Amino acid sequence: MYNKRVELEEGDFYVNEQGYKVFTEKFHLKRGHCCKSGCKHCPYGYDKKTDTFK
Repeated sequence: MYNKRVELEEGDFYVNEQGYKVFTEKFHLKRGHCCKSGCKHCPYGYDKKTDTFK
C-alpha cells in the first residue's frame, strides 16, 4: 500500500523564496510515478486543473 521511500540527494530539490522545498524533475523521475499534486516540475505532464496528462 505504501510507496518505497526515495532517499534525497543533492539536486533533488531546492528551497524557494518562501522557504518551501520544491522537488526537481530529477527527483520526480527517480520516484517513478506522478503523485497528481500539480508539482511545479512534473515530468509526467499532469495538469491539476483538468486532472489530465498532457
